Amino acid sequence: MMPKNKIKISDPAETEAKKGMPAETKKSLPDGIKEQSGKSEEILRMTDIVKDYRMGDEVNRVLKGISLSVRRGEFLAVLGPSGSGKSTLMNIIGCLDTPTSGEYLLSGRRIADQNENALAAIRSREIGFIFQSFHLLQRETALENVELPLIYAGLAEKERKARAEEMLRRVNLSDKMRHLPNQLSGGQQQRVAIARAMANDPTILLADEPTGALDQKTGAQVMEIFEQLNNEGHTIIMITHDIKIAGHAKRIVRILDGCLTEGDAADA
Repeated sequence: MMPKNKIKISDPAETEAKKGMPAETKKSLPDGIKEQSGKSEEILRMTDIVKDYRMGDEVNRVLKGISLSVRRGEFLAVLGPSGSGKSTLMNIIGCLDTPTSGEYLLSGRRIADQNENALAAIRSREIGFIFQSFHLLQRETALENVELPLIYAGLAEKERKARAEEMLRRVNLSDKMRHLPNQLSGGQQQRVAIARAMANDPTILLADEPTGALDQKTGAQVMEIFEQLNNEGHTIIMITHDIKIAGHAKRIVRILDGCLTEGDAADA
């Protein structure tokens, strides 16, 4: 069994060489994926999400009635400064935390109704996490890191190895499969993390400051990967404080003091 939407990631050097070439005709999206401007399937809906944290007798309201809808195939950036509530929102989207009140529907399921085992299954199958600090296992090779979610999914060894190898080939790391994380550059480690996130073909790729630990050039190369994944029809939600990075997304919402508004990079 292979992922539904096959991805081909360009090598950065190849991308640079093609910059002077005429623009290619826009590729059609895979079957079943509609244009973002069309009425594609809604896969995430939040309504009046509130999140409070209690400190002694005081209550700190971090999220203040957030409502958000995301459709399949969108590339959404949640843009906000430190302390704005974006990390709390990301944790709720990723089913790592629960709201104090409000309703969250993911793929038609009401998350508040799910028990811990169901939530763990949702995190494993529905959401591919990509973190700023990569979160790779340092004693495991790139291949073994990508295999990890496939082990949890119960795939047989031969199948999960073949899937992990394919994912690493797609991010141009076929020659680094046996390398440990400390033998890879920051950009290569993030590519491993992207391959791992894609391994189970999740409904949503959830990226938390994915270029935060990278230099500008390497960060731009990583964003090219996200753009290509989205062009293949994959849904991406990216959390960032960086206006330039948010500008790679096709839709931007801004969060400030726990409140969410629509916007774009030009008026952020």
